[in-house]
Amino acid sequence: MTRPNLFNLPLVFRVPLRSIGVVVWCCLLGVASPGCQRKAAEVPASPPPNIPVSHPVLRDVTDFADYTGRTDAVQTVSVRTRVTGYLMKMPFEEGTEVKKGDLLFEIDARPYQALVDQAQSQIDLYQAQLKLAKTTYDRDSSISATGAITQQQLDQDRAAIAEAQARIKVAEASFATAKLNLSFTQVYAPIDGRISRYYYTLGNLVSQDQTLLTTIVSTNPMYAYFDVEERTFQRLVKAINNLNEKPKVSKENIKDGAKDTFKAEPPVQMALDGEEGFPHSGKLNFINNQVNPSTGTIAVRGVFDNPRPAGGLWSLIPGMFVRVRLPLGEPFKAQLVIDRAIGSDQGLKFVYVVDAENKIQYRRVKTGSLQPDGLRVIEEGLKPDEWVVVGGLQQLRPRSEIKPEQTTMPTLVGGATEGSSRNKPRPPAPGEKKR
Repeated sequence: MTRPNLFNLPLVFRVPLRSIGVVVWCCLLGVASPGCQRKAAEVPASPPPNIPVSHPVLRDVTDFADYTGRTDAVQTVSVRTRVTGYLMKMPFEEGTEVKKGDLLFEIDARPYQALVDQAQSQIDLYQAQLKLAKTTYDRDSSISATGAITQQQLDQDRAAIAEAQARIKVAEASFATAKLNLSFTQVYAPIDGRISRYYYTLGNLVSQDQTLLTTIVSTNPMYAYFDVEERTFQRLVKAINNLNEKPKVSKENIKDGAKDTFKAEPPVQMALDGEEGFPHSGKLNFINNQVNPSTGTIAVRGVFDNPRPAGGLWSLIPGMFVRVRLPLGEPFKAQLVIDRAIGSDQGLKFVYVVDAENKIQYRRVKTGSLQPDGLRVIEEGLKPDEWVVVGGLQQLRPRSEIKPEQTTMPTLVGGATEGSSRNKPRPPAPGEKKR
């Protein structure tokens, strides 16, 4: 292979070989020399984050258990006809309130009126026969002394009187039955309450004791049934027994001079679907006498007032889905923190507290019930004078340093957080105009 002649190259490529070597040598020295390297910039340490902390709230609370249930009427009546016939009148308005004794349905009464008249005629017939039998007996007994009337005839006269009297009783019983059936052609409301719709319209044939005409349910008060598990039931029984420890004298027994132990009715609260909190207050008035073996629960019932506003409707009707809160025991002092400040680690609850060096400490706690304002009871693991982290738990780790912002314990009121220092306006800096 022929080596290229450097002298035949253009002028721009005619570089002395000695100059090329000098350049390469300088580059190698520049790479190896530490004085030619630029030092890496040092990243300043980030300041500790500002984290809100609060002392636990100490106040009186009551343990409770929440359940779901259904409302039910105190009285429910299925209105049925007691005679067979055709509907003639229905003088009531569907879905309205009725009073006991109001006329609801009227069935064709003509066949039953005819039976009443027939029974009355039978009574009149047998009374005439009785009158004739008595007259015959009186005449025969007056001439029996002459021997014209035998003793057998007198016995027959007495038997005729007794037979006429018995027939009269049978006719009177038939008359009472016919009159009762006649009264059944008019159906009246057996209770006060709210009536349902017409199940049959005018002209329909209804059958005795079979055809359901309508239903009536009582409106005030209203029951709420729910099921309590056995563990909570034991606490409920203990609370009721504590309420009944001191005997009281009822007003009814004071008049008679007798003393009786007052039956305590624990309070119970209820809320409808969509309602916030538990606005309906009532009393526990029934506990079933046995446990359901398939579910391990006991049926319990609360009673609640259900007034009707003027010109309005009742807020509670049977069959509604409700949330029930059942208090358990007497009020007691407890520590509470906002529920968002409590973390969960494999099912175990914990909070972060700040020590004297402003470092985060992991603290395992035992929690209790959640209160309506968003605070949860801390039963064990926390002291009243400790500062609890109430925000920013996701960015914290145990033993990490923070800058605590001391504030009051936040609560949830109407869905908004109150009391946190983050929501408070920042004071203006020196020389800065106030916003």
